Amino acid sequence: MLRYITIRVTTALLVLLGISMLLFALLRIMPGDPVEMMVDPVNFVGDRDAALEAIRQRLGYDQPLIVQYIAWLREVLTGNTGFSLATGRPVATLMGERLAATARLVGVALVVAAIVGVVLGMLAAVRKNTWVDYLITGFSLFAISVPPFFLALIGIFIFSLNLRLLPTSGMQSLGAEGGFADALVHLILPGGILALVMLGPYVRYARASILDALNSEYIVTARAKGIGSTRVLLQHALKNASIPLITVVALQIPVLLAGTVVIETMFAWPGMGKLAIDSIMARDYPVILAFVLFVAVLVLVCNLIADLLYALVDPRIRVK
Repeated sequence: MLRYITIRVTTALLVLLGISMLLFALLRIMPGDPVEMMVDPVNFVGDRDAALEAIRQRLGYDQPLIVQYIAWLREVLTGNTGFSLATGRPVATLMGERLAATARLVGVALVVAAIVGVVLGMLAAVRKNTWVDYLITGFSLFAISVPPFFLALIGIFIFSLNLRLLPTSGMQSLGAEGGFADALVHLILPGGILALVMLGPYVRYARASILDALNSEYIVTARAKGIGSTRVLLQHALKNASIPLITVVALQIPVLLAGTVVIETMFAWPGMGKLAIDSIMARDYPVILAFVLFVAVLVLVCNLIADLLYALVDPRIRVK
């Protein structure tokens, strides 16, 4: 097992190195110059071209691309992700301030989507080819097909503008002291919509996995021994069907983080997704690079965790 973990971690580090090189090069060759946005062309007095060149030299943007990458990588390995070109603040500080808000949103959405998705998938599998199965399957296809921004608009229109039950934006009301009830009310709409976006795949995979398990010989044997249907479903079928579900849940965590870009922008949620959009609009390359690199690390870590959980769930696939 130790050798397997070492190989997986080494492979992940090499993949991460390749991602960082590609991402760094793509950001540098993209149209637009972030330095241009640091000097106001209207109010600046003096030689603007000389000022722009001085800034490029100070930031190292006048160096060859490979030199810039090595300098950036050396700083990242020491824990320094650079400074924001828009605000001048450390990138790690900016992301750290937004991480808690995004973690709250993603955590609630993930838990709700996983629990509801597995329950609905089990119900659809048990009631296969009935109106219950068709209704749940249709609902999951709707959740998969409708874009998140459209669901956000519908949610705001119905629950905020018409019914006036939920706030339209933010994490807390103006002047509020940050109470739990106020925070929960602000979390319901964005967290619910993000959970709905993730719900579809969970339902589909849960249904398919449990149907496959219910048709297995060991389930037939268990039923022949007189074991009740509920016990067969929960203790036997669900346990063996959990392997593909672990994969889906683990791989959906980075997707959730990427999905927050849309949701946080729609609801003015002060998280990492909104920070990424603001940085893209400002051509703030250090923040964009750090955000995408963070997502890449999360993808690799979640894949590694999913592989390790396989051995805990199913001893047949343990790696020695």
